[in-house]
Amino acid sequence: MRQKTKSPESGVRGGSRREMFTPGRIAALVLAVLALVFIFENTQETEIRVLVPVVTMPLWAALLATGLIGALFGAFFLTRRRC
Repeated sequence: MRQKTKSPESGVRGGSRREMFTPGRIAALVLAVLALVFIFENTQETEIRVLVPVVTMPLWAALLATGLIGALFGAFFLTRRRC
């Protein structure tokens, strides 16, 4: 019986669970879960000054927005560094 092998051009990576769950990925996942718990535990309303206007919004929305902006900037600079 012949085994099917995938070529590198197919875009499918063959890897074991050991490669999938590296210590860095586990740490990032734990930090992301902790950040989400922290964000969604803070549900009270807060006033935020955005340059001139004062905006009243739930604190969880402000924390989530700043976290997403930080993640986008981090991903942008990480990919810029690799090139």
